Amino acid sequence: MGELDGKVAIVTGAGRRRSIGNSTAHALAKLDADLVLTGTGRDPSTFPPDEQEVGWRDIESTADEVRALGRRALTIVGDVTDEAHVDTMIERVLEEYGRIDILVNNAAYRYGPDRVPLIEVTPDIFQKVIDVKVRGTFLCSKAVAKVMIEQGQGGKIVTIASAAGKRASAATLAYNAANFAQVGMTHSMALDLGPHGINVNAVCPGLVDTSRLDPLGRGEVWQERASLAPIGRAGTPQEVAGLIAFLCTEAASWIHGQAINIGGGTVMD
Repeated sequence: MGELDGKVAIVTGAGRRRSIGNSTAHALAKLDADLVLTGTGRDPSTFPPDEQEVGWRDIESTADEVRALGRRALTIVGDVTDEAHVDTMIERVLEEYGRIDILVNNAAYRYGPDRVPLIEVTPDIFQKVIDVKVRGTFLCSKAVAKVMIEQGQGGKIVTIASAAGKRASAATLAYNAANFAQVGMTHSMALDLGPHGINVNAVCPGLVDTSRLDPLGRGEVWQERASLAPIGRAGTPQEVAGLIAFLCTEAASWIHGQAINIGGGTVMD
């Protein structure tokens, strides 16, 4: 049995094939956790070419991969910014599994429309970025924390922020605001939930080679950004997922209230 045998983990935003969410689901399943995978129900016509070529089915395909690893997987299409949707998700998880031990807040608004200078950021786009990463993290964490406290056996909450939650860049106002907020929320939740044995941490990746960043291409601009890391390359979603999975184990039970960089040295504080 793996270390997380008998544990139930929720991973939000787990539908993309090349993603931190998908890789995290794999990493947790390999430790024998059962999974709950959420997504927004993306329109298949918007899938990247590699997903369309293999007939990818968003969270259903991630669930198939988890089951192939011998673990159970429940899929839920919903909106993490909608309190009623989140409450329904929690009800379904408890009906299916009877408990919740791990929450990975991974959902994020799509890359692109927010990456413009301040005077070009629309209030609507700013709010969407904030809603998914900040309100979504708040609603999911609050709902799951209630269950964990009632269970009385502790738990793990890991939020996927970004190096953009440690250091600002030009033309990333909304994304910086959302990720700095997630780091602050992690600190606050750690103070509230630590007495209940619930570990709360954030992971702050640098440039990671996922489909989310396909709009950048993989040419000169990509290489220039990747070279900013002292290690000289972008990261992989599997590398980030490995850290997330570790934070969900008992070996990490003394790591609490941290926002941990994983970016090849791009940010070192």
